[in-house]
Amino acid sequence: MSKGISSQLILPKGRGFGLKDGVLDKDQFRKVIPVLAAKVPPEKAGVLLKAPALKRALIDVPKVKSVARGPDQQRLVLFRYTDQADLSPEALEFLQSESAELVSHELTFDYDYWSSDEVIHAILPEELEAEAPSGFAVVGHIAHLNLRPQYLPYKHVIGQVILDKNPSVRTVVNKLDNISTQFRVFSMELLAGDPDFVVTQSENDCRFTFDFREVYWNSRLHTEHERLIAKFSKQDLIADVFAGVGPFAIPAAKKGCAVLANDLNPSSFKYLTLNIAENKVGALVRAFCEDGREFIRQAFNRAWDEPLAPVLPPKIRRTEQKEIRAGERPAPPPGPPRNRIGHFVMNLPDTAILFLDAFRGVLSRANAGERDLSGLYGEASMPMIHTHCFTRELEPAKAEEDIRLRVEEQIGHALGEDATFHWVRSVAPQKEMYCVSFRLPRAVAFAS
Repeated sequence: MSKGISSQLILPKGRGFGLKDGVLDKDQFRKVIPVLAAKVPPEKAGVLLKAPALKRALIDVPKVKSVARGPDQQRLVLFRYTDQADLSPEALEFLQSESAELVSHELTFDYDYWSSDEVIHAILPEELEAEAPSGFAVVGHIAHLNLRPQYLPYKHVIGQVILDKNPSVRTVVNKLDNISTQFRVFSMELLAGDPDFVVTQSENDCRFTFDFREVYWNSRLHTEHERLIAKFSKQDLIADVFAGVGPFAIPAAKKGCAVLANDLNPSSFKYLTLNIAENKVGALVRAFCEDGREFIRQAFNRAWDEPLAPVLPPKIRRTEQKEIRAGERPAPPPGPPRNRIGHFVMNLPDTAILFLDAFRGVLSRANAGERDLSGLYGEASMPMIHTHCFTRELEPAKAEEDIRLRVEEQIGHALGEDATFHWVRSVAPQKEMYCVSFRLPRAVAFAS
């Protein structure tokens, strides 16, 4: 009995396959495999495909159609075998009853046929195959990897394979270990494709443009962005302390919120400003480029001194618009300007907790000066603080205890029972990301 086609579609594995002088050699991936086929008129192809006698014999290979064009407008129904002897007696009898002619047909499988995982597994030495890199994140047109040291000798070949196999990718980079501690920006090296690092990424019905080398962006956080933004009311005024290029601030503004958005990184501020304009939310977002602690201390004063745009009135029907233009009815009045901050977002998980001490006395005379902010903030209307952080505790109860202690140490006050601890994602085998949300204690805000 001959081997079925599936067994012949296994790429050889081992050191050097698919490489020539260390460079990807696509010709080595070309395979030409003869298969058995039944040549029939076009109208009979469907009959053969549905025949119970042929069900187990038909070709079953991904990305290969069961019917091919033959000579003289005939059709070739393909089988999984190369030899007529492998067909069952029932299959042969049925083909004979349908006057089908058995012929040999060549199928060509080239480099384009194989998946990126199959190619990478074939290229790597056997000892590296088990944990071969398969996943990568995509930001705009950039695919970025985080290769382990043992795979670095093959980094450019791996990059080329990913580039070849993903049409939307134009640039492949590898993140390096070193990281800018101030702005949390990774160094990266180009593995394949264009050296174009300015990307446009869509998220939450917004478009974000930025230089991936110069700012922090994590596509895995899109659900966390959605989760927090869902908590905001369009009447809210939001203060985004570590805004980056705007993944919280701009969708919140699209929802109708007013936003004070800040980032210390000049490149983040540059693209934040650009994205505010491109998403047409300039009337609702004010951008700042300063230290997060200073931004917190000044946010309440700024909102008091220069209230942000009022809530837009609800959309009205065309007939009502005509009546307003004709003076037959008054236009709906806009809401009052917004000067009370309802939420602080602090998405800098590595160090955000350390900035919470900036809230001590933030509404006191020592910080507010002659502004009397006490009327804006009753006990139940104090702003919510959403602080992202890391913990080494893997059990939820221990993680909550760890985060609670660190937060309380910084604000100098116990968290209320309404504080929530939301697990965001696992960052590493011993590192979890959480978001702790709590209402700023009035005693902390007005402390002397």
